[in-house]
Amino acid sequence: MPTLDPWIDQPCPVARSLDLIGDRWSLLIVRDAFDGVRRFGDFQRNLGMARNILSDRLRKLVDAGILATQDASDGTAYQEYVLTPEGEGLFPVMVALRQWGERHLFDAHEQHSSLIEKATGKPVARMRPVTRDGRPLSPGATWVRKVGE
Repeated sequence: MPTLDPWIDQPCPVARSLDLIGDRWSLLIVRDAFDGVRRFGDFQRNLGMARNILSDRLRKLVDAGILATQDASDGTAYQEYVLTPEGEGLFPVMVALRQWGERHLFDAHEQHSSLIEKATGKPVARMRPVTRDGRPLSPGATWVRKVGE
């Protein structure tokens, strides 16, 4: 398990997750990794971020087990960053953020990128929490069981 910052001694999964991936750059690196970006220079070019910040975030994501490094697939001396199974587990988070942004941050006819299912060529269906038997689940129908309750 990754080492957490000292202030995260609370048993809240949201707080612990945000400690690892909660800043803009880390999430954009993960987004680009899902889009197939693997090399430091490509991340830097796509994101336009300073080398020292990118290096820090990549190291943090590798240390957290979200990304792994491997030798370049083309046989060059470069190193590549690839999503681990834990990193791939962030896919629903990325889809949820994307879909929330599509619904709330764009005007009705404003163009934006779209997530498309390769098999059908159609946009990915909207994600929503559901009950164990598949019915839509609203925020008011849930509660958080705190430690010690």
